[in-house]
Amino acid sequence: MTQPQDHHFPSSHGDICYFEWGRAGEGLSVLLLHATGFHARCWDKLVDAFPEGTHVVAVDQLGHGRSARPEITDWAMIAGATTELVESLGISFDIGVGHSMGGHCLVQVAAALPDAIRKLVLVDPVIMPREAYQRPSDFSATSEMVGKRRNSWDGPDAMFERFRDRHPYVLWDPAVLRDYCEYGLLPDGEGGFELACPPKTEASVYATSLTVDPWPLIEHIGQPVTVLRAPQLAPGKTFDFASSPTPPTLADSFADGTDIYLPDLTHFMPMQDPRRIAELIIFG
Repeated sequence: MTQPQDHHFPSSHGDICYFEWGRAGEGLSVLLLHATGFHARCWDKLVDAFPEGTHVVAVDQLGHGRSARPEITDWAMIAGATTELVESLGISFDIGVGHSMGGHCLVQVAAALPDAIRKLVLVDPVIMPREAYQRPSDFSATSEMVGKRRNSWDGPDAMFERFRDRHPYVLWDPAVLRDYCEYGLLPDGEGGFELACPPKTEASVYATSLTVDPWPLIEHIGQPVTVLRAPQLAPGKTFDFASSPTPPTLADSFADGTDIYLPDLTHFMPMQDPRRIAELIIFG
């Protein structure tokens, strides 16, 4: 596909940037919501694999990319800004796609705007078991680790070379990693570059993972929902960000849910095999 147009929307939580391929009404309309620490242009290679003429809106969610970057106090902030954007567009999306944190936010958007999205595809969503929201876990260790991420770079090439042989980036399609680096940096005002999602902001997203219980919302989602799911962390193994946070029975909790288990992929499945995930999104 051609390069997307970038737009900005003034949500009540701050400016939201989004990218648009094609025009609404000329083919399927697809909404894409990325994961924590990522950005809208991570979807580029997946969008390239969509059928010709597909209309796509990919959002830099609050705190990420070229959108406003406040410290996140709960996930309702992120989903609230995206919900305001979707409502303002007035588009009836054929498919809404959310990866990881984006899957959780997509459920919030669909619950708030039940007529805005006809079908949901949750790509290894960060939707914890019900009991996790009753007895919230301590994410301070993960948050602290993320908060220490390197935030000073000479440019996208240096970032790419740094990550290309490191886990989990070594698992990704190199072209996706290139987009992650190319669009994941912003000028720091001193001749260098910094992460578009500041470590402090990313850490605040992890720290607030359990602030919005999605289960009461799930009960009211009537449209078809497909859950793409990777293997969970094996017992005794150390958390490495690549294992699935998604309960194996999540799809059964939706009125019209379908579970697709992908044992050969990881939590980063859209980055590993964008063409395969694109086909599953469009054709199921």
